[in-house]
Amino acid sequence: MPKPTGVQNCPPGLEYLTQLDQLLVHQQVELMEVLTGLDFQNRYVIKNSMGQQVYFAGEQSTFCMRCFCQSQRTFNMTITDNNGQEVMKLYRPWKCCSGCGSCWCAGTCDCCTDEITVECPPGEVIGKIKHSGSKWYPHLAVKDTDDNTMFDIWGPCCLCQCICYHPDLNFKVYHGDNEIASIGKQWAGAVKECFTKVSNFGIQFPIDLEVRMKAMLIAATMLIEYLYIESQKDGGGGGGGGGGG
Repeated sequence: MPKPTGVQNCPPGLEYLTQLDQLLVHQQVELMEVLTGLDFQNRYVIKNSMGQQVYFAGEQSTFCMRCFCQSQRTFNMTITDNNGQEVMKLYRPWKCCSGCGSCWCAGTCDCCTDEITVECPPGEVIGKIKHSGSKWYPHLAVKDTDDNTMFDIWGPCCLCQCICYHPDLNFKVYHGDNEIASIGKQWAGAVKECFTKVSNFGIQFPIDLEVRMKAMLIAATMLIEYLYIESQKDGGGGGGGGGGG
């Protein structure tokens, strides 16, 4: 995707988002992961609705973390544009009850609250995505730098997913009582779903949504991936009882 020009008051690299109301996030298949069964660092291509690449996201984590903590691992993630410019950085610390929706203090105690810190541009924190404890519905809160909730993200009921399984999962984004955006995990196809851990997501939001908020939704998608999708593929229960892929 060509980089838009003449955009003012916009963090470097987010100019692309001013023209978009939809993003597609495709995890890349790691051949060695398929052959060996070991967890490799996740990589994602972020595209517009026309299939043009907008960003590339790459995880940085240690082998020990991936081996022993699997989907609960701590990591840094760098998001770059097509010119290799760093646009965003994400940091997920390790938490003792990471992804455990049944933990009584999940969402209330810092030692148990799974979260991702978002820097945009790198070095400037713009907010956090925090997992909130919920028995039936996966819940994430999009927070600003003062820990005020800007958006709430609610996933599908875990009971409905167990009884009426559907390969697509939809997470709805609310500002107050109004649904303003959505993050959907899409079926990757029988072969990829059975033999790889690849994930595909679609993010939809208003085209006039502030670009930093669009960036926060990209970060929220990454936390959803590790909490609710990859945890299921690793054989875990998934955060908040949420349905897995």
